[in-house]
Amino acid sequence: MGAGVPLRELGLVILVAAAITYLATGIVRSVMVRSGRVAEIRQRDVHTQPTPRLGGAAMFSGFLAAVFLAAQLPALTRGFMPITPEMNAVIWAAFAIVIVGVIDDLYELDAITKLIGQVVSAILLSVLGLSWTLVYLPFGEGTTVVLDQVQATIVTTIFTVALVNAINFVDGLDGLAAGLGMIAGGSILLFSLTVLHDQGGAVSAYPPAIIAAGLVGACLGFLPHNFEPSRIFMGDSGSMFIGLLLAAASTSASGKINMSLYGTVDFVALMSPVIVVAAAIFVPVLDLVLAVVRRLAQGTSPFKADKLHLHHRLLSLGHTHRRTVLVLYMWVSVVAFGAVSFSIFPTRFAVGFTLIGLVLAFLVTRIPLQEARKARHSRPTRIVATREPEVGP
Repeated sequence: MGAGVPLRELGLVILVAAAITYLATGIVRSVMVRSGRVAEIRQRDVHTQPTPRLGGAAMFSGFLAAVFLAAQLPALTRGFMPITPEMNAVIWAAFAIVIVGVIDDLYELDAITKLIGQVVSAILLSVLGLSWTLVYLPFGEGTTVVLDQVQATIVTTIFTVALVNAINFVDGLDGLAAGLGMIAGGSILLFSLTVLHDQGGAVSAYPPAIIAAGLVGACLGFLPHNFEPSRIFMGDSGSMFIGLLLAAASTSASGKINMSLYGTVDFVALMSPVIVVAAAIFVPVLDLVLAVVRRLAQGTSPFKADKLHLHHRLLSLGHTHRRTVLVLYMWVSVVAFGAVSFSIFPTRFAVGFTLIGLVLAFLVTRIPLQEARKARHSRPTRIVATREPEVGP
């Protein structure tokens, strides 16, 4: 891809994260089954067999191994201390949220306690050196606001907690959260690679690339165990871990980039870092917002679980379990990589690619309706024989 883009090293990070996660997941599953810690089926669940949780611990192991490897590679050391504290912040914040998730998977924490753990992890991320420092406001000629430490911590905490809960809310089908995390991480990785290429290996683009590569690998290694029919669930330890890594990669990619570096080009390309971040998390965040609005309108807690998430609606539409997951993969891929395309290709090509993808995703989503309509039309019409009444004398 050009100078300053360590493709082989990042590829190795992905492979190590995937391999360690895959092996560790098998070990965690075996330990959980032998110890009898298998999750019972809840009312909102769609699976029918008790299945062990705690896959998030294995994913964190894979990510940790990949980051340790990255720190040893000369091409990636610029993403670590003493040059930047961001990877250090990610490791400790991820460790904190995985601990909260593991406790929840084993003992079912209440919503408030879990929220406090999420906030503490997000604050840790910011205080240790990874936070939003610049916010671009696209009003008038555009203004870049520089945040002080308190403002940066508040913005980072709100953003991180929202993302953590978005992924946690969408984790309702086998392979869904891991697949969405892999796609979203891949789009952020691709964006980071374009920044590395355009700016000749800018130090600021190394941490988001490493975080995203580790996330992609961890999700990739977990999916063979988790795709329907799942043999282990990631649990809250996994879904919150994915949410935190997405928040960290997004913050690192977009939270400190001065938009003036992109020149006075087309508005979409100028805003591409923010758009990529928003697009990568669009579906889970939309699901989160709809869930909160729905529950508040019903007078219930926004944290109360139900079976009205987007994946539940696709199931009720007539999609199978696997096809529901693949449809959601498709929507996230189109939106996320469509946004990335604006920073890679001319605007007209990026718009065309995105529109075609959206149309295809819409048509695939409607397949059950088309199948039902064809079934109704092809159903043979029953002819009911009637006997004319006899006319008596």
